[in-house]
Amino acid sequence: MTKLDQPIIHASTFFARTSSHPELYAHIPFGPFATERLLVDNLVASWGDAEPARMLYAVIDKTHPPSAEDEGGALAGVISYLNSSTTDLSTEIGFVVTLPPFQRTHVTSNAIGLLLQYALEPRSSAGLGLRRVQWQCNSVNVASRRAAARMGFRLEGILRWDRVFANGRPQGKQSNGRDLPPDADADDLGRDTAIYSLCWDDWEQGGRDAVQAIIDR
Repeated sequence: MTKLDQPIIHASTFFARTSSHPELYAHIPFGPFATERLLVDNLVASWGDAEPARMLYAVIDKTHPPSAEDEGGALAGVISYLNSSTTDLSTEIGFVVTLPPFQRTHVTSNAIGLLLQYALEPRSSAGLGLRRVQWQCNSVNVASRRAAARMGFRLEGILRWDRVFANGRPQGKQSNGRDLPPDADADDLGRDTAIYSLCWDDWEQGGRDAVQAIIDR
């Protein structure tokens, strides 16, 4: 079982366990961070109450015994809601970073499943009653695309040249692999973005049961 908790409490441990793994940031616009203070100021502190459209969570693996960072178990990574809209009844699950010791375990699937359940269950069942949950990832991020498909998301398309990784080459960012425009800075890489969704009708037509089966494994 995986639970979600407050990331600011776990920022120090998260930094310590990711600072030697810059590849964890290879597909996303921010990071890696040189210091814990930069992590807190540029990521953790900018999410949450100050920006209600997104919320960052720490993922705690409760199959592990209580630890120094959390009495419920071991810090396994982070995950978030972002680009949420109360008008359109939609959100996105993103910034899914699972620490290396917890990769290829139940952790990532369970964390995604819990956020899907809360987002798509009706309000009468203590959910948010949203109509759409989106998933975006670098088109060359094979692990992320497999996770989306495993959890029942449907591929909607590829946005070509969707993002610029400014100074991305020295930061280890992964690009779309295509030639840059003639006047572009060689370090400013381009990213194509794969767009997936899982909507309320998908949820009612088997998505709920499929996600619960994954969590129950």
